[in-house]
Parts: sequence; structure tokens; C-alpha cells
Amino acid sequence: MDYTIYGFIALGGALGALGRYILSTCIHNKTGIIFPWGTFSVNILGCFLLGLIYILGTEKLILSPNTRAFLAIGLLGAFTTFSTFSLETLNMIKDGEIRLAFLNAFGSLIIGLIAVWLGTVAAQLLSK
Repeated sequence: MDYTIYGFIALGGALGALGRYILSTCIHNKTGIIFPWGTFSVNILGCFLLGLIYILGTEKLILSPNTRAFLAIGLLGAFTTFSTFSLETLNMIKDGEIRLAFLNAFGSLIIGLIAVWLGTVAAQLLSK
């Protein structure tokens, strides 16, 4: 097995995390705290870039497997997982799996909100 792909993913992940922090912080500092424009912008940009990389890498075969791993899994995986969630949901829709796409989209949103709320409740209880 070729383990070099792990290095590409790790490097991309480090750069993606830094990119997310820098971009979202810059946008947040310019727009304020009423709406999370920094996170919103990162998510939308990540979705666009993952769509681009997905087609160039899997359909057009312009990108090598290591480049795809660096960009899609590493860089964008750390930049935003929202892009992966969006691509997976879109692929379910394209495959005619509308119910699964709906379950993924709304289940992730609703259950994710509940999980965050439960985490905050647990933290409050543990810190008493």
C-alpha cells in the first residue's frame, strides 16, 4: 500500500484548517456578529471548490489521485465538512435517492442541532 497519500491528506488538512480560520476570522471582523458570515462564506466557497474538484478529478480525470486527496479530503475536508455533506446529498439526488437526500439534509440539520444542544447541556452539568 502506498502511504504517501496520507502525507498529502495531512498537509492539505493543515492548510485547510488555517485557511478556514483566517478567512472566517477576516470576514467576521469586517461584518460583525449578527450573522455568521465567516462560516457561511467558508461553507459556500468550500462547496463550490469541492464541486469543481469532484468533476475535474472523477469525471475529467485531470487531477491525480494524490492531488484529489490533497484538495478534496485534506484541504477542503479541514476547510469545511459542509462541502462533503452537500456533495453527498447532491449525488443522492442525482441517483434518484430523494428520500435519502432529504433524510441526510434535514436529519443532519435537526439531529446536529439537537446534538449541539445536548453537548451544551452536558457541559453545563459537568461544570457545576
